[in-house]
Amino acid sequence: MEKNRVCITVCGVDHVILSEKPAEYMQQLGAALHEQMQGLLRANGRMSVTQAAVLSALSFMDAAKEAETTAENLRSRIQDYLEDAARMKKEAELARHEAERLHRELAELKRRKPQN
Repeated sequence: MEKNRVCITVCGVDHVILSEKPAEYMQQLGAALHEQMQGLLRANGRMSVTQAAVLSALSFMDAAKEAETTAENLRSRIQDYLEDAARMKKEAELARHEAERLHRELAELKRRKPQN
């Protein structure tokens, strides 16, 4: 896949990045990083840009890890639902066969019933 050369500006510093992702997407990520870091720098005037970058990276990694955990939990729940649905389908099929058997048995009993 072809890589795009993208320039993003974070905290006044230009960074050229090669990525397979679309340039617009990478610029959005760069803007989000810039906003995150600027917020940290505004909140603490003694914080360095490097410290803000590290805290931002940790924050984004935490969010990614939480999203990964949530996704795994959802996958597990979906798998449980699929297994439940398969079990219910099998039970419904067995119940349908039993109902058909009972219907045939009833019809046979009615047929055998002596006429008055």
